[in-house]
Amino acid sequence: MTRGTVPDLVSAHPLGELLPGVYLEDSLAQRFTEGLDTVLAPIFLTLDCLDAYLDPWLTPRDFLPWLASWVGLELDETWPESRQRAMVAAIARLHRDRGTHRGLVDYLQLLTGGEVELTESGGARWSAEPGTAPPGTPSPQLQVIVRVSDPNSVNRARLDRAVRDARPAHLPYQVQVMPLASAGRG
Repeated sequence: MTRGTVPDLVSAHPLGELLPGVYLEDSLAQRFTEGLDTVLAPIFLTLDCLDAYLDPWLTPRDFLPWLASWVGLELDETWPESRQRAMVAAIARLHRDRGTHRGLVDYLQLLTGGEVELTESGGARWSAEPGTAPPGTPSPQLQVIVRVSDPNSVNRARLDRAVRDARPAHLPYQVQVMPLASAGRG
């Protein structure tokens, strides 16, 4: 259904009642404003319910991709509606942690529905003792392992794009999708 074509929708704010007193009994003015009320009623209804349109759990189904675009999320149309709504609801919180280890793990878990393991080559360490070995390895690398019950259910191109966009730009990466069983889990 397209907003704006709701049959017989009555305006919550009829314009005819807002006219100056001299026009309140003028039938031409009242009929003219009734025509405008028909056009404006869906707009007023939308504005009166704007908070519901901005809530991912309440927004109409056809507004969900639009709402997702506000927070930089591209929804996968193959996901069930409940998962799409959960992604939109969680993504704003996840933006706060974007670029961090925890943020990437949380995002990829939500994206794939699986368990995510990240291994980074770098690190930071403080020591009062001179000559302490630096943390990590000399060559930068990010290893992402996603474990799901069915590896074929993961959109690998979307997963790769998500890691590429969320990792530090200088860091090369590898992504693997494995079945849960390979990790010794049931």
